[in-house]
Amino acid sequence: MKTFTDFKSYNQFMGMEMPLDNDIDVGYYDPPKIILSSQPVLVDFYRISIKIKYKRKSTPDVAPVSAVFFNTRDLIIEPGWDAEPTYTGMYLQLSKKIIEENRFLFKTYLDYGQHEALYLTDDEVEEVSAVFKLMIKYYESEIKHFGVLLSYVNVLVSLVEAFYKRQFSTDPKQYNRVVTDFQQSLIDYYNQPVKQLPNVQYFADQLGLTANYLGDIMKHFTQKSALENIHDFIIKRAKELLVQNQKLNTAEVAYELGFEYPNYFSKFFKKQVNLTPREFRLQAIGRN
Repeated sequence: MKTFTDFKSYNQFMGMEMPLDNDIDVGYYDPPKIILSSQPVLVDFYRISIKIKYKRKSTPDVAPVSAVFFNTRDLIIEPGWDAEPTYTGMYLQLSKKIIEENRFLFKTYLDYGQHEALYLTDDEVEEVSAVFKLMIKYYESEIKHFGVLLSYVNVLVSLVEAFYKRQFSTDPKQYNRVVTDFQQSLIDYYNQPVKQLPNVQYFADQLGLTANYLGDIMKHFTQKSALENIHDFIIKRAKELLVQNQKLNTAEVAYELGFEYPNYFSKFFKKQVNLTPREFRLQAIGRN
């Protein structure tokens, strides 16, 4: 499998224009010049690729799409590609260095990983194309405009995030399934003996998603972060144990839930419920 650690070697392989900078590269796809098929390759940098009227030869019955494709570094572009020569588009390539030095500009989208493409409406294609036109203008100008270029990169990433949220809303059935699967995974986790508290990364791995992508879906549909959903479930489970199994003391309830230290459980419970576990138990028993 071919591995690419820099823009120059990748662009040469693809048949794209040579980059003007080692940390950021912006350009247009020109299908007559670029390779249209390849085996899987691995890239060691970030790529945002907008392809307009894109169609794979392997799916002749599927209509062409306009979509955003994204690859994080160290991610295999799988299973390769075999495209019709009819698409156009733009690409943005970012080095690990520029991401780390300007992390605040890129929000959470760059941690989404590789998921289904973001399908663009005609209006969204126009918006993205306008931003790319400005990006390329400043990319090809003097280096003194580098800050302006980065600002437009931030605009592009912000637009893509907004378009993802639009896609969440226009295809809620697909994304609600993620919410349902997440909630079921929580139930399954606590239907077995636990040794530690679950975290967002655990459930993201179970669902084959990145933590940030899962978090954005949960936030969109439940108005709470993935971590807040986990905390809500733990509190619900804690209340059930405190009321339904009164033989368990607070420490035993804490261990049942995966807390390593009972005092941490007590502080967590007090913060969420505004009562200590003991106070909650006494109130609940009194009401019954």
